[in-house]
Amino acid sequence: MKLSVIIPVNNEEGCIEQTVIQIIKELTESNVKHEIIVINDNSIDGTNTILLKLQRSYPGVIYVNNDNEKGFGLAVRKGLDYYTGDAIAIFMGDSSDSPSDIVKCYRKLEEGYDCVFGSRFIKGSKIYDYPLFKLILNRLANNLIKILFGIKHNDITNAFKCYRKEVIDGIRPIISNHFNLTVELPLKSIIRGYTYATVPIAWYGRTKGVSKLKIKEMGSRYLFIVLYIYLEKHLSRGDYIKRSVV
Repeated sequence: MKLSVIIPVNNEEGCIEQTVIQIIKELTESNVKHEIIVINDNSIDGTNTILLKLQRSYPGVIYVNNDNEKGFGLAVRKGLDYYTGDAIAIFMGDSSDSPSDIVKCYRKLEEGYDCVFGSRFIKGSKIYDYPLFKLILNRLANNLIKILFGIKHNDITNAFKCYRKEVIDGIRPIISNHFNLTVELPLKSIIRGYTYATVPIAWYGRTKGVSKLKIKEMGSRYLFIVLYIYLEKHLSRGDYIKRSVV
């Protein structure tokens, strides 16, 4: 099973080279066939130069330039137009995620799950330097989503997740342009009947660069996508549920 790691980046010259090299090391040592698709989302620092160097140095690195409207969701969606793997992992370029967790999720996919969701808030997880205000908002939002959809997973808003190709094909069209994509993909997967496993992951507060998540800007977008999928769940009469192939 070939894994495509999709990494959207915006002004991450201080992190992205180390992130990509560590991912290559982990996947190679674990014998995971892979490609790494890095999407440059309108960076104005030295990110472009670093990505070009990585692409020249490592055959499995594919550099894609998102030169249209800027947005985390738009960058990921651009990557989804280029990947060639049997499964994808969405990974942050700011070194907040641990490359070893990609292998952990890949092994769960090998067990037969359709999706694997990383959680920062279950036994075995590790969190370092999470801003208190963001942490409080995170737990409130995720608990609300759990109640609305009647699910057990407690970290829907976390970007780090893995999906089989058939899941990505089955939840299209994907409509989120920004960080609300982190909610759209897993919730659509769950309500459309795809199986998932949750694994504990490590999360590190960034030490370089600036966070791209603007809470004031994203609040209404998160709410929109949650209500959009909530309406699908209750009003679509199962039109989009995963169908068994006979």
